[in-house]
Amino acid sequence: MSLLTIALLFLAGFAASAINAVAGGGTFISFGALSLIGVPPISANATASIAQLPGYFTSTLPYMKDIRGIWREILVLAVVSVVGSTLGALILLWLNNAQFAAAVPWLLLGATGLFAAGPLLKPKPRPAGTTPGKRRFAAPVMQFVTAIYGGFFGAGMGIMMLATLGLTDSGDYHRLNAMKNVLANVIAVVAIVVFVSGGVVNWPGALAMIPGVALGGYCGVWIAKRVPQIAVRAFVIAVGLFLAGYYFVTG
Repeated sequence: MSLLTIALLFLAGFAASAINAVAGGGTFISFGALSLIGVPPISANATASIAQLPGYFTSTLPYMKDIRGIWREILVLAVVSVVGSTLGALILLWLNNAQFAAAVPWLLLGATGLFAAGPLLKPKPRPAGTTPGKRRFAAPVMQFVTAIYGGFFGAGMGIMMLATLGLTDSGDYHRLNAMKNVLANVIAVVAIVVFVSGGVVNWPGALAMIPGVALGGYCGVWIAKRVPQIAVRAFVIAVGLFLAGYYFVTG
């Protein structure tokens, strides 16, 4: 791997983590950079998952006080997430690169559309204790579907999870975001274990990205104060559409 490639991946990791801190959608950047340097799509997806894991961990830390108060609700959804993420990751490994490459542009279009609609999908606060029983029953089912998607292809997973949790759980945005962050960690860790076991991770690419991810997450707060979120969102949407077009042409 050349120094230029290492520098490109470092910058991609930095940009992906910083964008995740500001608006989400950073996976488009890391997956796209790996794809553009010639990493096969399945390996690019698995490697991007590993590179983003430190960001998932650090995003959970500010919510530890909230998490301690809702760990029972999280535990049920975490168990469901383990099963769903394992299934999604195994489905990915079951495909070959040509099959996954054919699905990638459609997945990217769907994830880009989900990201673009993100502000409309943010859950509205509801008083605690007002969730009907049917919604409580629906929560594990919807989380299972989200976890399958997250294990298979993680772009847009956080937005999808916030939307589904908002439909099935009571509480304010911070409570739901705390749950989402914990469950995103669970889904990512399980998928990574499957990907490592399957031997599809591009370790040089991951190691080049991880320092950039760590630095980008730290700088994301600075960026959030100075760059309008709408500009960041427009950039992420443009990248998603570009990558979808790239895979439509080359897939």
